[in-house]
This record gives sequence, structure tokens and C-alpha cells, in this order.
Amino acid sequence: MTARRAVPFLLTAALAGCAIGPNYERPPVASPESYRDEPAPAAPESLADLPFWEVFRDETLVALIREALAENYDLRAIVARVETARSTAAIARSELFPQVGYEAAAGRGKNSFLGAATPSGSEVGNSFLVALNAFWEIDVWGRIRRASEAARADLLATDAIRRAVLLSLVTTVAQAYFELRTLDLELEIAQRSVVAFEKTRDLFDRQFKGGVASRLQVLRAEAALQQVAATVPAIELQIVAKENQLSVLIGKPAGPITRGATLVEQPPPPDVPPGIPAQLLERRPDLLEAEQTLVATNARVGVAMADFLPRIGLTTLWGSVSPEVSDLLKNGTSLWSLLSSATGPILTFGQNWYGFEAAKSDWEAARASYEGQVLIALQDVSNALTARVKSAQIRDAQALQVAALNESVRLATVRYVDGLSNYIEVLNAQQQLFPAELELARAERDRLLAVVLLYSSLGGGWSYDGPAPTVPSPLRP
Repeated sequence: MTARRAVPFLLTAALAGCAIGPNYERPPVASPESYRDEPAPAAPESLADLPFWEVFRDETLVALIREALAENYDLRAIVARVETARSTAAIARSELFPQVGYEAAAGRGKNSFLGAATPSGSEVGNSFLVALNAFWEIDVWGRIRRASEAARADLLATDAIRRAVLLSLVTTVAQAYFELRTLDLELEIAQRSVVAFEKTRDLFDRQFKGGVASRLQVLRAEAALQQVAATVPAIELQIVAKENQLSVLIGKPAGPITRGATLVEQPPPPDVPPGIPAQLLERRPDLLEAEQTLVATNARVGVAMADFLPRIGLTTLWGSVSPEVSDLLKNGTSLWSLLSSATGPILTFGQNWYGFEAAKSDWEAARASYEGQVLIALQDVSNALTARVKSAQIRDAQALQVAALNESVRLATVRYVDGLSNYIEVLNAQQQLFPAELELARAERDRLLAVVLLYSSLGGGWSYDGPAPTVPSPLRP
């Protein structure tokens, strides 16, 4: 907006007596009718409409999430910030109403009254004043209304951040729990593989002692056994770290975490479609925050425009003034005044103009950020939908591989005992089976994490405010 265009707009708004500045309108954004790779036609119902306890059906996991919502310190901190923003919005709105105060003064001096120079024949005297005063800025141009609108948008943006922290907490606890159960399964696989490798080493040792095999076979089997055995403490270390992470998330000191269903026994998530892409604008916390930031910057453009116009106000004073305290309530000592004022800029060397330009630039930046985040949200959902389908396919293929390798280990061992193959065949079969079983466990994990990712990318559970954590304060009784 150029200076030539700005001046007529300001004058028109002033004559109309409306809130100056542009009214907010949501910018048009790219919102397709359905998500890419969506397996079914778009439907109004969405996985994100379900509360977390209907998506994650492990009772132990649900209990951990509830505990995190009640005790997590990051959530407590953002709840306190929401209260700060709520108070700031109330402060901005209070400027719409008259501000009433009181005044009291007492003085003693020569040729002075209440500290002001007053000829009194060089006498030393006292002076006392008690009064009520009030000031009211009449919001003719809507400057205060726009400032209040911006503060309210800041409050809603902060509350959207709280929703984002809540959603992140739910999904982070779920992800960490599934990763912990994956590590438990990996530990079980490693311990089972150690037993299998011990049996193979003992078989080779018996063959060696019977003069059928060489010492080399025993040594190779021992090396393979120790290689697998070394993974056990490594996985145990990861389990402790993951338990400690979960402990922090639920607001507890580092310690063991209760387990529920095993990784492979996790109840399947509900088969609910992702919903309509346009719903993201109303559901995802990051998009809600970005839009409210845009609303706030839009309102501040109006505040900057109002700074070009005079501020009109009323000031009143009512009270009593006297040289003696005992005379303050007597007739003849009362005082009152009513003053109207209008103050405005004439020469500010561009201060107001550049403030207006800065407000416009903030709005343009906020709009670009909002539009960009919409595209990122659509990308996140598309990636999550693809991950959900592909992770299931990977898991099925991995399961077939493990089944085939289990059978190959059995056949290789039988052939070795019957003298139809050498020890290399047995060791190779076992060494291929162990990492394949670990990969199958991770494929199971990825299948579950794909649901977590989809729930998060859709802004799931956004309407659930959870058990609000309490924020202890020494200022509260």
C-alpha cells in the first residue's frame, strides 16, 4: 500500500468511525479433495477424531500417556504460558474502558502549594490534596480494538502451541513405548540366538572330540557365539536409555517402566480413513498457531494505521484541596475538572510510516509461513499414509524371509549331522537368521510407528484437553 493510497483509506475510516485497518480473511490455500495415496475416497470421518485411548489400545500405554499428560513438565510450562497470554489479552481489552485512580498529596513550603510555585507573602504553609481521577481514551478509530484483537489472536496461538505440545507428548510416549517393546523383543531374539549358537558350538565340539571334525570348526562356532552374545548387553543398555526417556516424559525420576502387550501382540489400530484435507486447517495445532499469528499481524496493521490519527480522550478530576487537613471535607475546598484532549503526530521523521511498513511486512511473512505450513501438513499426511501401507508390506516380506531362514537352519543342521554338508553351511544359515529376526522386529515396530505418525500428522486428538496439569505458584493461595 503506497502513501497515496493510504491517506484516503485513513480518512474514509475516520469518517465512518469503524475499526481502522483490514479485516482478517483466511488466504486461499492449496487444499486438494483427497490425500495422495489415500487407499479409499475421502470421507468426513477421520482417525484424528478419535481420542488416543481408542487409537492405542494397549492399556499400559494408555496409562503411561495419561500420566504424562498429568505430570509432564513441558506441558506444565506451556499451560503457564497460556495463562500469561490470557492475562495479556485481558490487559489489552481493559484499555477500552475508563481508567480510574486516586491521588493524595501533602506538602509544606514557602511560596508554594503542593510543590508548585505560588506567591504567599513569603509565608511557610502546608497544602493537602485528596482526589479521584479518571482517563478514558475514546476508541474512535478502533486502535484499541485492533490491539485487543491482536492480543486475543496471540492467546489463541499460544493455546495452539499447548495443543501441539499435548499431541507431541501423546505421540512421543507412544513411539517411545513401541520402541521399548521392540528392544524387549530384540533382547529376547538375541538371548534365544545365543542359546542356538551355544548348541551349534557344542555340536561341533562333540564332533571334534569324536574325531569327526577339526578344531577350526569349534573356534569358528565360538567366535559366532560371542559375536551374538555381545549384542545382549548392547540391547540392555538401549533398554535402560529408553526407560529413562519414558520416565522423563511422565515426569518421574529415571527407573523401570511397566510393560503391557508384547510388540507382536499389540492390538491393531482402528481402520478409520484419514479424512478430508480441508480438515487439517481446523485440526492441526501448528496450522492453528500459524493462522492465529497471521490474525495478530493483520490486526497490528490496523494499530499501525491508527497511529497516524489523533487519540481522543477525556480526563476528569474530583476531590478536595486545602492548606489544612481538617478543612479537606469543608465547603469551599472541593475541586473538579473535565478535560477533553486530542493528540496526534505532525512530524515524526518517518517513525509512524516505518512502523506501518514493518507491520505490513510482518503480515506478509506470517501469510507466507501459514501457506507454506499448509503444504508441509499435506506432505506429512501423504508420507504417513504411504508409510502405513508400505511398512505392512515390508513386515509381511520380512516374516516370509525369517520363516525360510528358520527352515534353512534346521535343514543345514540335519545335513551336517548326517555328513551331507560342512560346518560353514550351518554357521551361514544361523548368521543370516539372527539379523533377519531383528529386522522383522523392527518391521513390526515401523508398522506401529506408521500409525503414530499418521495420527500426529492429522493433528489427532486435538479436541481432547486431557487432565490439565496443575502449575504450582507461590502467588496462588
